[in-house]
Amino acid sequence: MPQVPILMPQLGESIAEATIMQLLVKPGDSVQADQEVFEVETNKAVMGVTTVCGGTIVSLDVSAGETVPVGAIMGIIEATEEEIERSGATPLGEGAAPAPVEAPAAEKNTGQDGAHFRTEGEFREGMPGGGRRKALGEGGRGLPVPMGKRGSRFLSPRIRARMDELGITEADMAYVIGTGPNGRITIDDFESFINYVDGWPSHPASPMRRSVASSMQRTWRRPIASCGRPIFMAPIILHRKNHPRKPGITLYFLRALALALAEAPECAGYMVGGRILTPRRIDLGVAVQVADGVMVPVMRNVNEYTLNELVDEYNKVVKQARDRRLDPAYQGGGIATVSNFGGFGLTDATPMPLPSESLILGVGAVQKVPVWSDEVECFLPVEQARIVASFDHRVVDGGDVGRLMLRIAHYLEHPEFL
Repeated sequence: MPQVPILMPQLGESIAEATIMQLLVKPGDSVQADQEVFEVETNKAVMGVTTVCGGTIVSLDVSAGETVPVGAIMGIIEATEEEIERSGATPLGEGAAPAPVEAPAAEKNTGQDGAHFRTEGEFREGMPGGGRRKALGEGGRGLPVPMGKRGSRFLSPRIRARMDELGITEADMAYVIGTGPNGRITIDDFESFINYVDGWPSHPASPMRRSVASSMQRTWRRPIASCGRPIFMAPIILHRKNHPRKPGITLYFLRALALALAEAPECAGYMVGGRILTPRRIDLGVAVQVADGVMVPVMRNVNEYTLNELVDEYNKVVKQARDRRLDPAYQGGGIATVSNFGGFGLTDATPMPLPSESLILGVGAVQKVPVWSDEVECFLPVEQARIVASFDHRVVDGGDVGRLMLRIAHYLEHPEFL
């Protein structure tokens, strides 16, 4: 009769192991599908581990007090072919398994007290039918197992073929709830979802929208972090009022970012393998809202020209972007971008860098806020705007970006240096 493993599931994000609190069954007991068989404790809560199918408990390989890694086999259930077919469970030796998550050498194959914890390769020795089973993983850390019934991202070739046929990406599959074993999405789940949304009002995504979607999916593969601070806007407003050419507000921030990055170019570096590449030029983009998307024209060597010298070029590239007729000379190759979301009345936001960049500076709307003055010992109305920097946390840390923003603030509060 086929045998099905009981695996330690992923009980929460970043949880790699759990401690057995109580065994709720014993070998020889009959169990139903989704019956709790272990009570375990993580660093966040006490939870139950359930069966994926009904059958008879053949063996249990854990005991109370043991710390068990995610994906490790905790026991074996013997089930009928009909029950396996009904539940969608995967018997031992069938189906491809993902690569095991390796433990540090000092932790591998050990429990809480250093006791050896058996993998399925060792289970095979001395167990009925063990020679027919294929190891699920040789490392003591076991296999990564999805959380709950929403977590599995395994997609069968049949589902992927249907996705290709319909132009659906893996990101779109986040809406689909899997009902298969360990939350796996079945072809019935997929087709049910397609039928469910088929009658909804919709319109084709434009090439611009698809381009933005692709960029954001690739950006999100990196660990993006953000930090922000307020900027006193009175110096900029006064400087612009007295400037004969009235530079755009965004241009002030573009120029301040260029000067700050010229002093600390590593803040806009790139991680490639084990190296961090430092930008060779300070080429900066400016996000421009267009119909159904955003365009980012790139101005070259921004740190080498004064604010006054950049006005004409800035006005030209922004107009070209809005007209969707951007000169190829201003396309691509930027190391960072400025996004002025304050133009929409937003005071705070989390801008996302392009996949080819590791830093973006967002600018919020100007507000009058009360600020305490030690000179007159009362609150005074002050014009402020918040700036937010989002960055690739693999390349720099919050402290590095914080110091960069201090330099940006210095230049903005002394626009005569721009």
